[in-house]
Amino acid sequence: MSEHVRVERDGPVLAITLNRPERRNAITVAMYAALADAIESAAGDPSIRIITARGEGQDFAAGNDLADFLQALPRGDEEIPVWRLLRAIAECETPIVAAVHGNCVGIGTTMLLHCDLVIADETARFSMPFVDLGLVPEAASSLLFPRLAGRRRAARYLLLTEPFGAEEALHIGLVSHVVPAGTQDQAMARIVAALLAKPAEALRRTQHLLRHGAREETLERMRRESAEFTERLASREVKDAIAAFFERRKPADPA
Repeated sequence: MSEHVRVERDGPVLAITLNRPERRNAITVAMYAALADAIESAAGDPSIRIITARGEGQDFAAGNDLADFLQALPRGDEEIPVWRLLRAIAECETPIVAAVHGNCVGIGTTMLLHCDLVIADETARFSMPFVDLGLVPEAASSLLFPRLAGRRRAARYLLLTEPFGAEEALHIGLVSHVVPAGTQDQAMARIVAALLAKPAEALRRTQHLLRHGAREETLERMRRESAEFTERLASREVKDAIAAFFERRKPADPA
């Protein structure tokens, strides 16, 4: 278990916290493994009725820790660790409730597509800068965002990589609630209490029905995205884009 992922059990609730505030909860390979472990374990435990997710500090998640990600890239046919986490979230049949604030970058936005309820405080800012890094989307966001927002608006997020705020996230359905700044954890606690007051089996079956039918299509899109993402990692374009990110310069002009 990574020291930067805190997992706490409180009766029927498994609470997961991204706990790397000094790096704005940028996610390392070890964190991906710890997150996947926690979700897979909870999904297999019928005594856990709700999974919650939140971030410590000023942001929910600043996306990948790029330096760690590049250093830990698998060789050959090994799987990139993030795919295991994304599958675990997409396949989970235990309701997942997330509370977000501050920056939600890359996977910090796309993982929310697979949560059942998302509470955002009014400081939340969402962005998916995959193209800026020479990459393609992940988490089936190339399928799910056009369905939520419409193709044109999704193109603004994924092609132009425009960020958007909490109210727009509510309007398109990425989040279920928007609350005043700093109150997202309290709001999540109230929502979790309301869910726990419902009949347990009815809640679980309804969550399953809400996801039923879309899961296989979602997983297939994830597989397609991951293949293209992995291929892109070997490209000169990605190498220059990531170098430009660390050097705080513009990427080289396209050939």
